[in-house]
Amino acid sequence: MKNTIRVFSAALMICTATAEDGPSDSDLAKQTQNPIANLISLPLQNNFNFGVGPDDDMSYVLNVQPVIPTKIGENWNLINRVIAPLIYQPESVPGTGSEFGLGDTIYQAFFSPLDSGSITWGFGPVTQFPTASDPRLGTEDWAMGPAGVIVAMTGPWVVGATAYNIWGIDADPNINFMLFQYFLNYNFSSGWYLTSAPIITANWEAESGNEWTVPFGLGAGKVVHLGKQPINTSLQAYANAERPSGAAEWQLRLQFQFLFPK
Repeated sequence: MKNTIRVFSAALMICTATAEDGPSDSDLAKQTQNPIANLISLPLQNNFNFGVGPDDDMSYVLNVQPVIPTKIGENWNLINRVIAPLIYQPESVPGTGSEFGLGDTIYQAFFSPLDSGSITWGFGPVTQFPTASDPRLGTEDWAMGPAGVIVAMTGPWVVGATAYNIWGIDADPNINFMLFQYFLNYNFSSGWYLTSAPIITANWEAESGNEWTVPFGLGAGKVVHLGKQPINTSLQAYANAERPSGAAEWQLRLQFQFLFPK
């Protein structure tokens, strides 16, 4: 019996030490806010877009966004990011009906230094694959361009920006599309945080007055645990101060990000 108690006590001490040695919820939250963190994750980003089209309908986009970092040599990481959108598009023209399916898939590859201090950065290519299951859900063409990201982490703050521009390879009409996202995050010790991360886009081929989508808003999030599985959860709301004709007036973003710390 005494031997059994000793074995149980030793096992308990090992489990406790493992839990304590792992990253805290606050540290995990900060890593999720860094697009080039050395952290494997699977974000499931639910975007509910309200006020779409003449009937003020709702569209829905589920972005499945696996992130897999890979070490290259002694000094570099390659951050592989995929965005595969599942889209529900309401009827925009009477008689055409709604549509649900896969949109165009985006792949981003960020080369980032392993040890760059409190300010880090990354650069690399971005490629759009014509994977849309219906012409209304995509562009039906390949597109490529450069991407970059910069992140500063100081105290409870994680701030930065990421951007890319892609051009169609053989598109008709032409694809010339820009995405810019800044992010401001303030973290609390409990794993709670406040965030603002609007996605600003510009379609340079659109008619004058319909190029820009410029949202403003904020939200909150927290790292929680489902058993031993850490999950970053957040809820954010954004209103589009500038938008193309017929685009959404505002958006609700609900995200569940499964984390796999090393």
